[in-house]
Amino acid sequence: MRCTSGDDECGAVLRDVWLFLDDELDPGRRAAVQRHLDDCSPCLEQADLDAKLKQLLARKCGGDQAPQGLRERIVAELTQWRSTVGPDGAVTTSIANTSVTVQWDQPPSGTERD
Repeated sequence: MRCTSGDDECGAVLRDVWLFLDDELDPGRRAAVQRHLDDCSPCLEQADLDAKLKQLLARKCGGDQAPQGLRERIVAELTQWRSTVGPDGAVTTSIANTSVTVQWDQPPSGTERD
């Protein structure tokens, strides 16, 4: 069966197929992708190939874990993040010995100046 919905829709579905397979689409988009796959055998074939590839990758590459030392270094770096909001609304974020300050003409929504 040839796709009757047009190349644009097929392209959008195929861009979303991995999100579809991982169940990471919002319900409305997921239903639209499912409808398209039900009606378009070329896209369904591609989605089936992608599903088989994901299964192969999970079987052959799954279970690999980063070394414990790497995990500990990442956690240590992340815990060094510090952010403060100054009285002028400037936000300063520091990591270890490096600081970045951002000043807005208007503070971001949800923040108040003292």
